[in-house]
Amino acid sequence: MPSADSRSSFRTLQRFTPDYAPCTITKYESERTGMSVVVVDREGPKVNGFFALATEIHDDSGAPHTLEHLCFMGSKSYRYKGVLDKLATRAYSNTNAWTATDHTAYTLDTAGWDGFAQILPIYLEHVIVPTLTDAGCYTEVHHVDGSGHDAGVVYSEMQGVQNTQGELVELRSKRLMYPESVGFRYETGGMMEQLRVLTADRIRKFHRDMYQPKNLCLVIVGDVDHTDLLQILGKFETTILDDIPRPDAPFKRPWVESDPAPPLTRSTLEFVEFPEEDESSGEITISFFGPSCNDLLYATALNILLVYLAGSSASVLENTLVEKEQVASAVYYSVEIRPTILIQFALSSVATERLQDVEGRFFEVLKKTAANQLDMNYLRDCIARERRLIKDSAESSSTPFSEPIIYDFLFAKRDGSMLKEDLENLNEFDELLSWPEDKWRQLIKLWMSDAHHVTILGKPSATLSKRLKSEEKARIEDQKKRLGREGLEALEKKLAQAKAENDKDIPKELLENFHVPSTKSIHFIGTTTARSGAAKKLGHLQNKVQKLVDSDDTESPLFIHFEHVQSNFAHVNLVVSTEAVPIELRPLLSVYLENMFTSPIERNGNRIEFEQVIMELEKDTVGYAIGLGSALGNPEVLNMRISVEVEKYASAIQWLNEIIWSGIFDVERIASTTVRLLADIPEAKRSGSNMLSAVEEMIHSAPASVVRARSTLVNALYLKGVRHLLKENPNIVIGQLQQIRDALFEFQNIRAVVVANIEKLSKPVSSWKVFTADLDTSKPLNPIEKRLSRLSEAGRNPGQLSYVIPMPTIDSSFALSVASGPSSLQDARVPALMVALSYLDAVEGPMWVAVRGTGLAYGTSFSRHTESGQVSYSVYRSPNAFKAFQTGRSVVEDFVSGKTEFDKLALEGAISSIVLGFANGQATMAAAAQMSFVRQVMRELPDDWNERMLEKVRGVKVEEIRAAMKDVVLPVLTAGTANLIVTCAPVMEEEVVKGFQDLGFQPEVRPLAYFQDDYGIKVPMDEKEEEDMLDGADISGGEDDDDSSDESDS
Repeated sequence: MPSADSRSSFRTLQRFTPDYAPCTITKYESERTGMSVVVVDREGPKVNGFFALATEIHDDSGAPHTLEHLCFMGSKSYRYKGVLDKLATRAYSNTNAWTATDHTAYTLDTAGWDGFAQILPIYLEHVIVPTLTDAGCYTEVHHVDGSGHDAGVVYSEMQGVQNTQGELVELRSKRLMYPESVGFRYETGGMMEQLRVLTADRIRKFHRDMYQPKNLCLVIVGDVDHTDLLQILGKFETTILDDIPRPDAPFKRPWVESDPAPPLTRSTLEFVEFPEEDESSGEITISFFGPSCNDLLYATALNILLVYLAGSSASVLENTLVEKEQVASAVYYSVEIRPTILIQFALSSVATERLQDVEGRFFEVLKKTAANQLDMNYLRDCIARERRLIKDSAESSSTPFSEPIIYDFLFAKRDGSMLKEDLENLNEFDELLSWPEDKWRQLIKLWMSDAHHVTILGKPSATLSKRLKSEEKARIEDQKKRLGREGLEALEKKLAQAKAENDKDIPKELLENFHVPSTKSIHFIGTTTARSGAAKKLGHLQNKVQKLVDSDDTESPLFIHFEHVQSNFAHVNLVVSTEAVPIELRPLLSVYLENMFTSPIERNGNRIEFEQVIMELEKDTVGYAIGLGSALGNPEVLNMRISVEVEKYASAIQWLNEIIWSGIFDVERIASTTVRLLADIPEAKRSGSNMLSAVEEMIHSAPASVVRARSTLVNALYLKGVRHLLKENPNIVIGQLQQIRDALFEFQNIRAVVVANIEKLSKPVSSWKVFTADLDTSKPLNPIEKRLSRLSEAGRNPGQLSYVIPMPTIDSSFALSVASGPSSLQDARVPALMVALSYLDAVEGPMWVAVRGTGLAYGTSFSRHTESGQVSYSVYRSPNAFKAFQTGRSVVEDFVSGKTEFDKLALEGAISSIVLGFANGQATMAAAAQMSFVRQVMRELPDDWNERMLEKVRGVKVEEIRAAMKDVVLPVLTAGTANLIVTCAPVMEEEVVKGFQDLGFQPEVRPLAYFQDDYGIKVPMDEKEEEDMLDGADISGGEDDDDSSDESDS
């Protein structure tokens, strides 16, 4: 790490190296402006920046949230909307931002230091000295369009969430926890009613008050040149001194110098209704105040207690309320870091008529726990595991420590002394190990069981759902009448003028003078591959690690792929084929996988209950999971993973063997899991985005697909059949689960993957003897099944289906169209297609400007699905998905026809974004190792594929990009070549259907129930009819509904 320039205005406050993490942390402070800078030095290809400002407001205007958007509209020296992001894409960078209750953070995600350093001062100027024009506020925050509807990016975003279950419950909880004098009471995202009247002057005043360098902390993680950084920041400070309040002017530090949250003086319980046609289940949220966030020891103790109480199926609240009594599908906990920490528990999918009873039962269990002897062995295991998890996170996260650094800046001493105390070591865990049992029980009583609290019982209401729709429809109609035709035309003109002002062309020379930096500062993480058993058929390697593996080779044919990285942990994976599982049993994988690590096992003739299994697993590991292999580029395989400290490598393999073959299929456990999965379905069906994906899975995947078989729209019926069978004849289900296990874990279906420092593994290969001892190893390895082979006819040949699904639980709309595309990364069209999609999807690129920039949707994106040979286009959270779709199609048509020319500089930016994407794929050691396995084994690509592809991408011609848009992209937006799915609020149905009909689609209006599939299991008729009734509520498909075809992959 280069030393800081001695002439810099920045002085070093702290510099230390955590004794458990491969990094160095340095904190600087400017003596000129008070700006804080914290650098976390670590190796890797990425440099990540988090530019955080403490933001406090005492109303629901949404001013903090609006700035998160408006700061990207131009700055003092760069007075053009989108210029920041156009420059960022040229510098291998991506920008983003978020608004929390207590801070706003702007992010810069870059490949290599050179690009980061180049864009940093321009980005900071946008944050500190933005333009904040009236026109920008009008289009980005809120306006009424020429049709009389409210729009604007911020408004549309909040419209999509304001009346959701989570938002309504959270807002009421805030109101009861905090008085009007405390900023944590308010919705900083903005309430629609207040966004409609928010002025540009109010936003500008909030910016001047809060966006000062003394209230800004830059957190930078990566391979950083400190001298260069401080010189850049010094020059930046000089340019803004005339534009900011005097650095020595009085300043009230947000939160720290504000009124503190007073303790609760009584407990409160309230019902809060949320719109939902299915009134069967609700949610419970319980909030408490905990210790000070600056008390490291007690804040850590709180986290340990929460893990002890609700961290797993073995913890007391989860075990009692979810596993045994089955009164909720889950008990979640969370903490909000504030001067006084906020503790929250959430109980999901609780029967509506039992909400109050279950809340009472929660406290009965909590009080009983505090009154009786705690399991100190388990509690100490929780302490040890949390310590391991922090060490693992410091290695595996691409941005370690960014969150605690931000909260230290918000609430702790500005000299960094508490930051050092917090992050330099993990000594607090040693002290907690010495605490007596009664002290822990006292803290449970102090913070939870005997503490005043606020309980919100979230209650579903079909009446509220109808009333909100009716009121919104009436408000819009009244607004149209009040404005009249002339008023609406005037608003249309005003919007056009604002757009024209915002969308002034960026001078080409401004972009040309910003050169694309060299890739020399992008330091990719190297891994070394070794192979054993059947893996050697891919080629025997010659390297130091391979020699280590060969020295322990037992000539076992088990396929083992090793990736050597510098790590203190071993990540042991099994990639398992699902081809042998009978198709009719594949939906049962949902139950099988959910129970995998939470079932009793048989050991030495004794039954070990599932609680003990979980406790032992948590004692030995830092993580364990099983699921679909989506992260490996193939969701049709299973990926089973156990992560441990390297010295427990053999233990991880033993655990895999025991969990797979010694697990007991216990009827009570299976029933509990089935009930819990069923309880989560109503909540899943409330999300327009989730249901869009679920319907896509149903129509584009064949019944053989495990993606489809585990879909919510299969589980909704199939699991009811399982529940029925468990009551009537449980042995059938037990036999089916055994059949699944036997089919999955045959030797020829298994590939093992080990990511670790192989030099620290004493027996990298022979440790697997325990796993293969009872397997028939004589059969050859089966090929990995392809996603392409499990598509339906509609998935293989899109263009015949289009659906509109009205959903009373949403206030906006979502759309997805799918067409055919390349099915191999070796396809000659891929390089041009990569550039075309990167060009279209660029921040402030063509689609962004045309759709998001005009308030037609919160976002759109194209996706390339090589594993399924498809390309898709999605519209996310739109006031009218048809308009967003139509506009996107027009953009592509204009490029294809030549009406719109390709911009040379934007094409360079698109290629830089692809480089950033490659860096994102290997931002950490574990990610780089996984990418190496995927490339070699899952995709069967050559070692130098990345380099070859980047070379091809850089050589793509404009004619090839235009051809890719014509032949691959435009068909995604065209009737006859694309399948279309839309989920929308019922009030939008008629307009959306008519719009897509005008584009040549023939959308069928269908309820969610239409797409469900029971895979032949017997579902009680009354329950099937209940599903149809709930999903069909408020659906009116028109006169041709009864005549529509029965064609459906379900």
